[in-house]
Amino acid sequence: VAAMSEGRPLRLLALHGYRQSERRFRQRTGALRKALRGRAELVAVSAPHPVPGGGEDGEDGNDPPRGWWFSGPGTFEAGEVAAAPVGLEESLSAVAAALAEHGPFDGLLGFSQGAALAAMVCALRARGDPRFPVAFAILVAGFTSRAPAHGHFYREPIALPTLHVVGDADAVIAAPLSRELAQHFVEPVVLTHPGGHFVPAAAPQKKAYLDFLDRFRPGQGQ
Repeated sequence: VAAMSEGRPLRLLALHGYRQSERRFRQRTGALRKALRGRAELVAVSAPHPVPGGGEDGEDGNDPPRGWWFSGPGTFEAGEVAAAPVGLEESLSAVAAALAEHGPFDGLLGFSQGAALAAMVCALRARGDPRFPVAFAILVAGFTSRAPAHGHFYREPIALPTLHVVGDADAVIAAPLSRELAQHFVEPVVLTHPGGHFVPAAAPQKKAYLDFLDRFRPGQGQ
């Protein structure tokens, strides 16, 4: 157990949900960051695309809500079979740039659309794409993109370790969508919680995060 306290914390690049931003995601993941303190640190990055129409609060001028890709002109629906999705390549480049500039990182943490993007990054990483040097991902309220142009990400099982966090009461990304994403991975770990569309960090989830992360701690025989 003494060895557990040694070594540096793991570093996770955090990808926010649609209509969020790096700052908003930081505000909403305080409980998670506290739960992971000393074991893992989160470094959030903002998506490259502002969402048209902005948000509710007046301070949005400096911090517009953002998205990783659009399923229609300036809109996004997870269930939409988008014939011409826009913006994904720029977002993959932004993730690659963040990994290079702020790294090294051990893994990814994605929420909602950010989890869907992280799953795509995992697929590219598993195929040997050198832009994405990560070892694992935690995918909260993720889903499989319905856009036919994105189908290639899911053609073969994705061989990267993942923890999938599924909210039974999630009204934004229904639990079956997150379970479907998990099935595209080799040996996914699935964590269910009773709540809705948020990143849970109560005691049962904290234990599951730490058990998963401990597999990747330096010196733990990985």
